[in-house]
Amino acid sequence: MTAKPAVLITGASTGIGAVYAERFAKRGHDLVLVARDRARMQALAERLRREDGVSVDVLQADLTVADELARVEARLRDDARIGVLVNNAGASAAGGFLDQSPDTVAGLISLNVTALTRLASAVAPRFAAAGEGAIVNIGSVVGLAPEYGLAVYGATKAFVLFLTQGLDLELGPKGVYVQAVLPAATRTEIWERSGRDLNAMVGVMEADELVDAALVGFDRRETVTIPPLPDAGQWSAFDAARQVMIPNFAQDHAAQRYREAA
Repeated sequence: MTAKPAVLITGASTGIGAVYAERFAKRGHDLVLVARDRARMQALAERLRREDGVSVDVLQADLTVADELARVEARLRDDARIGVLVNNAGASAAGGFLDQSPDTVAGLISLNVTALTRLASAVAPRFAAAGEGAIVNIGSVVGLAPEYGLAVYGATKAFVLFLTQGLDLELGPKGVYVQAVLPAATRTEIWERSGRDLNAMVGVMEADELVDAALVGFDRRETVTIPPLPDAGQWSAFDAARQVMIPNFAQDHAAQRYREAA
C-alpha cells in the first residue's frame, strides 16, 4: 500500500478502542469504527474528521449476533483499503465461575474468542496475499494469571495470546504483523459492566497511557506487548522456559515419573 492503510477498530465507541481511533487518526489513517453504540461513534467520528481531516466510517454491530458479525467480516474481506485490524471488543462478567450462568459464559466466549477469531480469519488471507497488513489483538495479563480468579475471562484472554503467537508464526513470514497487547487493570467501562468497583482497585492505568505504550510496541513490531510490566526480561524468561520444554513433548512413552509406583 502506498497510502496509509485504513484501520478497522472494534469496541471503538469508548475506552481503549476510542483512544486507538484518536491515535491512528493523528497518524493520518482513515478509520472504520465498529461498536454497538452508534451515537458515541458518530460523535467520535465527527470530532476526528474535524480535528484530523481523516475519513471515518461508522459500522454499528453487535459482534455476538451472527448476522451483524458477518457484515463486519465482509467489510474486512472486501475493503482493500483496510490494512490494520484492531480486535479490541471484549467483555468480562460479574462474579466467579459458580456465579455465572451458562449463557453468561457463552456470551463471553462469543465476543472475546469467536468474534475476534472470525474477524482475524476474515482479513488474514487478504493480508497474506498482499504481503502486508497488521492484526492487533487486545488480550490481558489475566490470561497469564489464574490467581486473579477470573476463570472464563482469563481463559478467553489466554486464547487471544496463543492465537496471536500462532498467527505470528504462520503469517509473519508472509509479511503480516500480528501483535497481542496485554493490559492489566485499565480505566474503561468494562469494570462497571462486570459489576466491579474500579475506584477500589490499585494500579489502574489510564486508557491513553495504555494505548500509547501499545503503539510503541506496534512500531517496534513486538509480538507480545505488556505495557504494565517493568522488566521485559521477565517475559523473555517466561517464554524461554516454555520453549525449553517443547523438544521434550515428543515421547514414545510416559515420563519415568509416571511409570513408577507412588
